[in-house]
Amino acid sequence: MKSIVYLDMDGVLVNLASEIDRQFLNAELPAHLREEPDLIEGLFENPEPITGAVNAVHLLNNSGIYELFIATTAPWNNPGSLVHKRLWIEKHFGNLFYKKMFITHRKDLLIGDYLIDDRMANGAAQFRGQLLHFGVDYMTGKPNTFPNWESVVEKLLHNDKNF
Repeated sequence: MKSIVYLDMDGVLVNLASEIDRQFLNAELPAHLREEPDLIEGLFENPEPITGAVNAVHLLNNSGIYELFIATTAPWNNPGSLVHKRLWIEKHFGNLFYKKMFITHRKDLLIGDYLIDDRMANGAAQFRGQLLHFGVDYMTGKPNTFPNWESVVEKLLHNDKNF
């Protein structure tokens, strides 16, 4: 039986911070959107992937060890983000995540072995499997336990499962 791995999108697969910075270059962007960038229309449509994410996901998938799912949160007041997130996944992964995508504000309710997430919010800290705390803490700027995709691949494909 394959181990279940949930992948967050923003800050894990998607370089949303870079896209927000790009949006902020628009001098006509309303001030309230600078305070709540998640509400920028189209924000989730075309950001670049996080370095190494696409290749790492394919490595994990091709290993035959893991069943991969998307587990992401979408801003409640930006319903278009739901569609854009799905289209982003299809653009970068084709049918790999066909009907394997959860949009949730309660990641603690997911049943699985691993959750790869950059934040502890939306139930990630209470996930019952193992949280692979990814990337850089957006509040402190310090690296999390798994700072990049190379460290995740090392953990899941090369190290023992008791890291």
